[in-house]
Amino acid sequence: MTRDREALRRALRLYLVVGGLDEAPLLTLVGAALRGGVGCVQLREKNLATRAFVARARALRAPLRDAGVPLIINDRLDVALAADADGVHVGQDDVDVDVVRRHMPQAIVGLSVGSLAELDAGLGQRVDYLSPSPLFATRSKPDAGAPLGLHGLRAMRARCALPLVAIGGIDRGNAAEVFAAGADGIAVVSAIAGAADPRAAAAELAAIAGVT
Repeated sequence: MTRDREALRRALRLYLVVGGLDEAPLLTLVGAALRGGVGCVQLREKNLATRAFVARARALRAPLRDAGVPLIINDRLDVALAADADGVHVGQDDVDVDVVRRHMPQAIVGLSVGSLAELDAGLGQRVDYLSPSPLFATRSKPDAGAPLGLHGLRAMRARCALPLVAIGGIDRGNAAEVFAAGADGIAVVSAIAGAADPRAAAAELAAIAGVT
């Protein structure tokens, strides 16, 4: 999967985070989201055993590769390696970015940042994008910290040239404001996964994101 900077920025415009589904509904959801315009998919599984997590990631890999869409694994470097994923997204308490780079030198690597101090520290690491998190209050990640808000995103934009992919409470009602505040991309969970029509929900967000 290419790590060309402009291609990556385009892929990150609309970023779907999925998990907690059996294989069949997961593939159905992701397929619909791809048809709607999603450009990047992250698999986040906090409760699956390693073997099952790898199997789920491998099941996603083929349709995503066919669509030219990167598969990012949340937190688990071992799963990313076993599944031949395109990248890893890590939080502040997860595996170090340097460790990821040592084992996956060509991977797409993202890092969650919840404050300007974390952002500044992240700028010194070999990451491809930073993810301000959470932007707004969210129910999909109960352990998330205090929301940054649009003012926090603007402050991060002012001191960061790397792509910023905001996550947390983003939906069709506020996505345009998030882009206007400086985000390069939006990562969503329930705005697509919880929609009655995931393809239509993705298409609406893709239009806001300017995905062509």
